[in-house]
Amino acid sequence: MLTMADTQQAAGSAATATKAEQRADKQAVRLAKQIRAFASAHGGSAEGQLAHIGLGRTRIALVGANGEWGNLVADSYPAARKAAEQAGLSLQDDFDGELAAKVRTGRYEWSRMAGIQIGGPANS
Repeated sequence: MLTMADTQQAAGSAATATKAEQRADKQAVRLAKQIRAFASAHGGSAEGQLAHIGLGRTRIALVGANGEWGNLVADSYPAARKAAEQAGLSLQDDFDGELAAKVRTGRYEWSRMAGIQIGGPANS
């Protein structure tokens, strides 16, 4: 038999889940907009790969049609997946092989020994 406390606890859990889902939905919309902007700025299309990076966060690695690349970070895998779907991003299972071969590195990467972030300096 359910008690009043059980019912209230279940309702509280549902409200928390709903708030978390709402945050993930909002983040997915924002990330999808950034993915579409990246694709538009780098040859009109992009491919990507999702990778867990710890603390529940997920990296969205992007490679534009022109070889430029960048990263975005989502607070959760579902938010990253939803953003990729909303943006029409073609996802690869791994960041190797054909996807890695498309990446064009430049002076910035060689001087910094690190990846370029979306919105960072030009790769020329």
